[in-house]
Amino acid sequence: MAKPNIKDLYSQELRDWLGSRTEASYRAQQIQRWLFQKGAGSFLEMTNLSSGLRGALETEYSISRLNTLSRSSSLDGTVKFLFGLADGLSIESVLIPETKRLTLCISTQAGCGFGCAFCATALMGLKRSLRASEIVDQLLEARRPLAAGKRITHVVLMGMGEPLANYNQTLKAVNILSDADWGIGISPRRITLSTVGLVPQMKRLMEETHVNLAISLHATTDELRSQLMPVNRKYPLPELIDCCRSLPLPKRRRITFEYVMLRGVNHSAEDARRLSELLNGIRAKINLIPFNPHPGSSYQRPTRDEILQFQDSLQARGHQVNVREPRGDDIQAACGQLSVVNGETVRGKVLGVRGTPDPSLLTTHP
Repeated sequence: MAKPNIKDLYSQELRDWLGSRTEASYRAQQIQRWLFQKGAGSFLEMTNLSSGLRGALETEYSISRLNTLSRSSSLDGTVKFLFGLADGLSIESVLIPETKRLTLCISTQAGCGFGCAFCATALMGLKRSLRASEIVDQLLEARRPLAAGKRITHVVLMGMGEPLANYNQTLKAVNILSDADWGIGISPRRITLSTVGLVPQMKRLMEETHVNLAISLHATTDELRSQLMPVNRKYPLPELIDCCRSLPLPKRRRITFEYVMLRGVNHSAEDARRLSELLNGIRAKINLIPFNPHPGSSYQRPTRDEILQFQDSLQARGHQVNVREPRGDDIQAACGQLSVVNGETVRGKVLGVRGTPDPSLLTTHP
């Protein structure tokens, strides 16, 4: 029988185990710092613990590490990782360098069960939800090859899967990512969670954390949103928007509404008017996402002029609107493109490195 992964223990569970061995509770923080801040791969590395305690930990627990199967580099500097899980499944994460930040987009499930019509991950179906350790390990592995002085500054839970459908493990991972004492220490203000709109879990999330919330909206009528996103049949637009209005937002925070732009589908003048009315009175910002093509989809991206016209119409109504520029679309790493088929990343080969990594960002190949 496999030993439990120590990274999946809550802090209190680790303290309870230590207490059963008459060890001081502060040892829990020492162990977690080794795991999450120093990236220890074995208990032998934990040199400020006694040999007896290290031996007991070795007997009782294991330390996980994802297997980096491939790393693909985009012409724009974006890096896509294909990680192998212990049970043979695979997931993807994307590292996005910008001038003043380095963002990691991580997955919370292997595949996704929500069937959004424009998303490549939906074509996989849901394989399973990830454990907290598998969510956090994506960051631990992605930071290993970073050049000296480089660090991941922001995390977006926008990779494969629906984070709020894996609520408990996602919340545990967020706590590890954000804890400055024993965890990785990324401020909740620099962590964004994206959801298709699971209303009950959204309410819980905003009561239990201070991360940023992004809503995948993508349509302005129930009829169209239900076609694009089947979840809308359970949580239709009026219920979703009412929930957003009632959420306890921290000061100066806004909810991000993501809106994938599908040519000839959802960017008419009437769509702009309806979108403005839907979000009226909500502290919101709108991210327009030009559709990123992928195998198996017939949707197309609007022209640049059509995108800017839609943006202008919303801005004229007083909304904060950004157009998200595609990053990594040449390696199928952009929004909506993540997919693994038979253990292979789309357009990439297992155990291969495509493109030329930016030498100022990465130091080693897998």
